[in-house]
Amino acid sequence: VLKQPQNAGRFNFTTQFPYYKEVTYMPNFENKTLGKPVVFDMDMSVGDFLALFYLLKVDVEVLNLKAIIVSPTGWTNAATIDVIYDLLHMMGRDDIPVGLGEVFAMNESDPLFPLIGDCNYAKAIPHGNGGLLDSDTLYGLARDFPRSPKRYTPINSMEFEAPQDTDHLNFRQPLAMEIWESVLQTMEPGSKITVLTNGPLTTLAKVVSQKNISSRIQEVYVVGGHINNNVYDKGNVFSVPSNRYAEFNMFLDPLAAKIVFQSEVNITLIPLSVQHKVSSFSHILCWLRRIEQTPEVVFSKRVLLRLQRLKQSHHRYQHMDTFLGEILGAVVIADNHSNLSEEFEVKPVKVLAQGDVSIDGEMVVDEEDGKLVRILSHVNAKAYHEMYANRLGDWNQSAKVGSFEDQRRKWSRPHSS
Repeated sequence: VLKQPQNAGRFNFTTQFPYYKEVTYMPNFENKTLGKPVVFDMDMSVGDFLALFYLLKVDVEVLNLKAIIVSPTGWTNAATIDVIYDLLHMMGRDDIPVGLGEVFAMNESDPLFPLIGDCNYAKAIPHGNGGLLDSDTLYGLARDFPRSPKRYTPINSMEFEAPQDTDHLNFRQPLAMEIWESVLQTMEPGSKITVLTNGPLTTLAKVVSQKNISSRIQEVYVVGGHINNNVYDKGNVFSVPSNRYAEFNMFLDPLAAKIVFQSEVNITLIPLSVQHKVSSFSHILCWLRRIEQTPEVVFSKRVLLRLQRLKQSHHRYQHMDTFLGEILGAVVIADNHSNLSEEFEVKPVKVLAQGDVSIDGEMVVDEEDGKLVRILSHVNAKAYHEMYANRLGDWNQSAKVGSFEDQRRKWSRPHSS
């Protein structure tokens, strides 16, 4: 029966939905003065998607999200880039380019055949519960997003050694450095870019190593890192018990982190300690229930409720509140009026990268060899939760398509003229 041609799988949206129509949303900002140009470097953990919602909700005259860079050296596989395309489509921002970074951490790929390599650090991320499987599916909610016509397309570009094409012959998945170069070409002479990183610093290490690019960076906000104040002040690499003081984003590519923290770019660090102060499911959910129920509020609330319930019900999900702290960088970078009552301190910071998983990724204060870094030490947690909720509850720059269910309804009946 399975071999009969009439039973062959032919699933696609064109045959499933009689009124399927491929739509691309390209906003018109001609009459707007665009704000601070920002590049968002993420590893596609669940907190990164919540942060991306926030960045897309900030008025484009305040913050202009120029591009998204994906680091597959973190919590998800490269193909999860599809979920980013879907979120951008939902928010009507198909214009934002997404670049794919290296699959392996620095010095981890085979020099003769870079498609393979070691996973000394990436293997610390669980494969199943609470790890790659859950992150790749956004904890089972990824398919709630409307479907974007853009998809991850593994094909090769001879110049950049990128993958090649699938269904859409006019689209190939751009690589991170391609996107960086194209963004710089669209910038006004003398203007500079602000970078927000929410994952391993693999791509950023390559960027700061190229003078023609690093000189165009205004500042880098690094969400991650941990500076312990005493022996009881632990990091969050829970799957490597011997490493007591590192934070995951630094641990997953310690050499890249070391290169970035030895570079000349200005760095603002949003460390694990201050993330912990704002990581409260009950408080942020309380605010999200009070406000206008935009599609992005509804989705964020569902994600946070799922993470909260998993943390309460199973020991494999005790690290779920880590992802709440990842939203903080987006709120800080967009806060022009100090509503968060931020407090900063400056310290000379050094990242350890010695090829020893028990210490790699640790941050230490080193008066001789450390780089002076501005470190966020305090925020008003209540103001932070309120700002996040109010921003998502604003109908300005809200979703064009609320969910896949909305999209499915449109494809199931004739289009209005």
